[in-house]
Amino acid sequence: MNDINLVDLKKGLKEQFDKFQGNINGQGKLAFNEVRKHALQQLEKIQFPTVKDEEWKYTNVQKILKHEFAFDLPSSGKIQEIESYIIPDLDAHRLVFVNGKLSEELSEIGQENGLTVLNIKDAQTQYGELVNEHLSKYAAFEEDAFTALSTAFTAEGAFIKVDKNKIIEKPILIFNFTDSTAANAIAMPRNLVIAEENAQVTVIEDYAAIGDNYGFINSVTEFKVSKNAIVHNYKLQNKSDKNFFIGTTQVHQEGDSHYNNTTITLGGDLVRNNLNILLDGEHCEAFMNGLYLLKDKHHVDNHSMVDHLKPNSYSNELYKGIMDGESKGVFNGKIFVRPDAQKTNAFQENKNILLSDKASIDTKPQLEIWADDVKCSHGATTGALDEEPVFYLRSRGIDEDKAKALLMFAFANDVLERIKSEPFKNHVAKLIGERLKQEI
Repeated sequence: MNDINLVDLKKGLKEQFDKFQGNINGQGKLAFNEVRKHALQQLEKIQFPTVKDEEWKYTNVQKILKHEFAFDLPSSGKIQEIESYIIPDLDAHRLVFVNGKLSEELSEIGQENGLTVLNIKDAQTQYGELVNEHLSKYAAFEEDAFTALSTAFTAEGAFIKVDKNKIIEKPILIFNFTDSTAANAIAMPRNLVIAEENAQVTVIEDYAAIGDNYGFINSVTEFKVSKNAIVHNYKLQNKSDKNFFIGTTQVHQEGDSHYNNTTITLGGDLVRNNLNILLDGEHCEAFMNGLYLLKDKHHVDNHSMVDHLKPNSYSNELYKGIMDGESKGVFNGKIFVRPDAQKTNAFQENKNILLSDKASIDTKPQLEIWADDVKCSHGATTGALDEEPVFYLRSRGIDEDKAKALLMFAFANDVLERIKSEPFKNHVAKLIGERLKQEI
């Protein structure tokens, strides 16, 4: 423990960045290193958000910033322990990161025609021109402190490229594991996914943790979805009570492309999911789905934004939450329809069930429309579990606890049914079933 250097994220980043620069070897000479330096300078200007910032008024990140964290903390976990968290029965290309560092032993990348999967550290040398064209070009750090932090300390993460006209049969699993056994740990995985024209791919992000200290993952993933490409992106957050997660997924879609995102949150002390989608072409389709099951004092904040720039595109958003204990949910979904985006169809819905008088949700669906020939709607509902169907099931011989569990699973299943990967869907359904049994 005496050899572990803990860093105050509000005061010690400059010193830590200087150490980081000394450890990246030849990467310091690459073009992206200038972007790192610029991001740190920008972070010093804008600072971390507070509840006085409109976009963060319901989520106080001082809960994270009051702790000090160790960068590059080695894992003390056993390989078998980490493997036990990885989705069973999922035949996938697999990149496993432990405290932000790629584990060669746990990773397994097969050969599939038209697919390139690398540690982004290696991609910067092997595909330097392509990486420079896309990395940090979609997830802007000029006004977002956590994206700036990620950019300044970008070291490892997943680089995924799918060639033109290629359909990738096996999903790509990016598994991020936090091990805070020895000390508070921070990791900043940085992922870049490029789906070229007519390409198809499924990307699954999974997050888990062990250790009695605090863990913090600050993750940024950028997607370039080219013309006519199809990308399915699933995210599972199954973190422990002392784990923080702030993640930004930034998507840029070209014409006739399809992007489908489903985010499942089953735990975490504080979780903030930013999902931003730019529909920069005609006939784009974007689907945003979320499910959060919270208990104790868990806090999850889902912020989404879909920006319709061109005509004839479609977006559909459904987020559902079940909250117990003293947990708190936040949903803020924005839909922008620009003046040129005529014939846009955009729909957004947030539904919540509160199982406890002390659980709460702040929900704010938003529409901002500058075009006149559109079909757009949004809505939000919050309430207790409906007693009428519970009574009906009990009249059919089902006990009260099982009746409530069945109804809550049916409520959650609307989101699960939007998942195309059967092994992933079955895994999530099992986790949710186990959680509901505990809650009743």
